[in-house]
Amino acid sequence: MKLLVTGGAGYIGSVVAHQLVEAGHETVVLDNVAKGHRRAIPDGIRFVRCDLLDSEGTRVALSEGFDGVLQFAALSLVGESLKQPELYYRNNVCGTLNLLEAMGEAGVPRLVFSSTATVYGEPEEVPIPETAPALPTNPYGASKLAVDRMIWAVVARGLAATSLRYFNVAEASGRFGENHHPETHLIPLVLQAAAGTRGSVRVFGPDYPTRDGTAVRDYVHVEDLGHAHLLALEAAQPGEHRVYNLGNGAGFSVREVVEAARAVTGRSIEAVEAPRRAGDPAVLVASSDKIRAELGWRPEKPELEAMISNARDCIQSHPNGNE
Repeated sequence: MKLLVTGGAGYIGSVVAHQLVEAGHETVVLDNVAKGHRRAIPDGIRFVRCDLLDSEGTRVALSEGFDGVLQFAALSLVGESLKQPELYYRNNVCGTLNLLEAMGEAGVPRLVFSSTATVYGEPEEVPIPETAPALPTNPYGASKLAVDRMIWAVVARGLAATSLRYFNVAEASGRFGENHHPETHLIPLVLQAAAGTRGSVRVFGPDYPTRDGTAVRDYVHVEDLGHAHLLALEAAQPGEHRVYNLGNGAGFSVREVVEAARAVTGRSIEAVEAPRRAGDPAVLVASSDKIRAELGWRPEKPELEAMISNARDCIQSHPNGNE
């Protein structure tokens, strides 16, 4: 298939773009490179520099014809979304609306959308099934849920669409690893603290109703996540909008991640307690039973220490990331 990866210069988008090429698909990356990195785009992939908020540029990019689009382009910081909610709705919702309109005009039949477990807010049931109420507690999650609902409306025209609700994505795939500015993800932060490039790692909220008082998250390896996108593309059916959770089904607390990083690196990592961040749920752990049953997806790299070791090796091999 000929596929367009929007946001393909970012962490997850670049990994999936690489997997698509490996699977034999003709792949094009569209990105504004505001958050991603030009060097993150795999070799041999054509790059189109465009912002989805540029509706005319988006229409031109789609007009050459594609068999499907994988939409990763989004802002994704919970704290920033609380401070600038308009920015998140404009970028994540309006940008995807422009994309959907361009896809409709060009007759692109398939979409896989990068959604988030944040849409569930403070879930009453853990592990969280796809049938759980979607009640996001921050504008980031709300913007993603708005797009999910927008896609649901568009499939009436025959679009084959899948929304994949990620839990915490972690680790690296070859040279494709996390390289955010600013970095907000826990595993890269604890590895920076272990390497001495960061003085400490902050533990936001030591008083959650969890086994050790810190927030619990479900970590899924980025390669496992990427494979789910390929499966979703192949299984997509016209006029259907499928929604799947992606996670390991096992949660690790912030303290457990710090301890695992200490074990992997053999280094002392200072953890400093800090107040809870607004909009952060206590526990987010996935039930991935649906995607396992319907698409045959299985996480192949679920071990926390292996994920941390993998991320450390990538950082050591590529200290400047994909800049």
